[in-house]
Amino acid sequence: MIPNQWYVLMESGQVKDGPVGVKRMGERLVFWRNETGRVICLRDKCPHRGAALSKGKVAAGHIVCPFHGFEYEASGRAVLVPAGGKSGPVPRALQAGRYPTFEAHGFIWVWWGNDPPDPLAPPRFFDDLDETFVYKTVRDPWRAHYARVIENQLDVVHVPFVHHNTIGRGGRTVVEGPAMEWLDDDSFNIYVYNRVDDGTPPRKASELPIPNPNGFRLEFLFPNLWENCIGDDVRIVAAFVPVDDEHTLLYLRFYQRFMKVPLLRDLVGWAASALNLVVAHQDRRVVETQQPQRSELHIGEKLIHGDRPVIEYRRRREALIEAAQQAGGRPKGAEVPRGRRAAGKSTVHGSEPLEQFDSMLTTER
Repeated sequence: MIPNQWYVLMESGQVKDGPVGVKRMGERLVFWRNETGRVICLRDKCPHRGAALSKGKVAAGHIVCPFHGFEYEASGRAVLVPAGGKSGPVPRALQAGRYPTFEAHGFIWVWWGNDPPDPLAPPRFFDDLDETFVYKTVRDPWRAHYARVIENQLDVVHVPFVHHNTIGRGGRTVVEGPAMEWLDDDSFNIYVYNRVDDGTPPRKASELPIPNPNGFRLEFLFPNLWENCIGDDVRIVAAFVPVDDEHTLLYLRFYQRFMKVPLLRDLVGWAASALNLVVAHQDRRVVETQQPQRSELHIGEKLIHGDRPVIEYRRRREALIEAAQQAGGRPKGAEVPRGRRAAGKSTVHGSEPLEQFDSMLTTER
């Protein structure tokens, strides 16, 4: 995982009155709401004897350890040790690990890193989603590293094969481009121009219009948000939530604003979400077989021109990991790039080194 980033880890509706214990980012975390309703996130481990705080309760905005009744406030600092009495001193060492949180758009973000900056800028979301849209969410567990799940949604080559009887019908196997547009350092658009094979060679990315005249695009926001802009009134949003190095929880949302009648609106949401799950499971059965399980920039794959979005994602992800390491912000569980090994360099077209392909991609930004 990339340190020093805001990650979507939960939905608002998952955290209500009591503590909620989950595994995220390779750690056991506990979420709860304080007296003002703000979401709090601590490591799910009492500093005293290691019991899970999530098995306790919330009292007066504090989380209470189920083992010996120690109480912790939102900062993670212990404020009461019952064995020492209400007015007794509380050792400073009783400090549970805390992560900053942010709640908006029905999602809960956690800033995963050490020593967050002050002030800490809020996370970003998609600018084209406003209150005129309604959404329905489904959650889907995958036995795969979260980067592999992300890359699947950036992969425009697989669609007519993995989804031959759903969204990939039509046999559009030729990949033109794909065209990409970096919006800033941490977000980009993909414009898809797949077509049926008529014997003519595919156009290069530099020969394609940006944006796509039909309005269709894919947008990715680092570290773990993706949007499929299907039309003016329909969107699909995915949050790729890291559980650990081998498991991901996919939060898949269907947004629409064309149906406003309450009952029909709900039926549209349920039907679209069911289809989204069918499509996701077509992907999942393949992605869970990929080796190596953890994706990196140089892992010996033989890449083609259609893999451009995947390469761009990997390159930026590695740069963010390295920058965080240099800044000393790597928390427990953060990934360390394995480095470039001659025997393991990925290549494009079977012969062109990835470094050369990277240079071409940078030129075409």
